[in-house]
Amino acid sequence: MPISPSTIADTIKAERKRQGLSREQLAGICGVSTSFIRDAESDAAQCTLGRLTQLIEALGMQLELSGTQNAALAKSPAMVNAGAAP
Repeated sequence: MPISPSTIADTIKAERKRQGLSREQLAGICGVSTSFIRDAESDAAQCTLGRLTQLIEALGMQLELSGTQNAALAKSPAMVNAGAAP
């Protein structure tokens, strides 16, 4: 299932609430502003990946990428020639 910014936002909000944390408490744990927490929970697409990762890790979660190699990367000259002799 593809992940979307709204899925990330919903997951962050649900986990914060599950842990019984207010936005203010989570902001203090992460060292970010309360408005950042609000933004991450409503429109994660507007947040940087680094800041979202910081927030996710503070909640005790992790962000993982998995799957097969991207077909576009496999066809790129750099990937095709990477193992070729000079």
